[in-house]
Amino acid sequence: MTELWGFLLKHGHGLLFAVVLAEQLGAPLPAVPVLMVMGALAGLGYYSISSAFLLSIAACLLADYFWFELGRRRGNSILAFLCKLSLEPDSCVRTTTGRLERWGPATLLFAKFIPGLSAVAPPLAGSAGITPARFLVYDGTGAAIWSASALFLGFLLQHEVRRIFDWLPRIGSGLLLLILTPLAAWILWKIWQRRRAIRLARISRIQPDDLAGILDRGEPLALFDLRSASAIRKAGARIPGALTMDEKELSLHLRELPGGTHLVFYCT
Repeated sequence: MTELWGFLLKHGHGLLFAVVLAEQLGAPLPAVPVLMVMGALAGLGYYSISSAFLLSIAACLLADYFWFELGRRRGNSILAFLCKLSLEPDSCVRTTTGRLERWGPATLLFAKFIPGLSAVAPPLAGSAGITPARFLVYDGTGAAIWSASALFLGFLLQHEVRRIFDWLPRIGSGLLLLILTPLAAWILWKIWQRRRAIRLARISRIQPDDLAGILDRGEPLALFDLRSASAIRKAGARIPGALTMDEKELSLHLRELPGGTHLVFYCT
């Protein structure tokens, strides 16, 4: 039996709660593999799967309600902070807002299965005015579905998980290198894309006075408001003449514009 296996047998419940809590708070920790291992340990008779299930839900609710309250009290400022941490900040709030507007609180039922959406959904739900009781019902149900699926998968693969732990000492650091290399390459690629997008945005940014000048001179201009419907309602103001549409409509509209038209986009 490996030392890691012995550590899991001794500290499994505490490790599960800590990792799930940290991941839901935003730390880059792999909670699903830990849940699967706990499901496997439960299948082998070392732990109670119901205890692991309840601990996982409790950790999710504790972290998610923390973000929910921050979103309810601080609004878009906390969302902006979270999206700065995202590798794809440009679509972070917009994508989540679109799903929340389309499906309402039911978005929380599957949010944990979608990277990025899991971190932003609780504060966005608070910012959108969902009541705490309703949030807890939907978020708790979503946490239960997510936790049960990972635990049950580990339960089904209990013998395979045990074999993996038996093989780890023989594989050594080669397995770790095999896993981390493509992951590191993907993260570096996303960081490069992000910096490139920010650099282009800085070059193309227009100041309000410059936009007002273009409008006053009557130059050909297409002005697009990329905010969500809820963000527009909450702000209570918009630039006269701005067009509001989703990304699919936007791509079709751009093809129909005459050459030489200034394109201006603004969002939250």
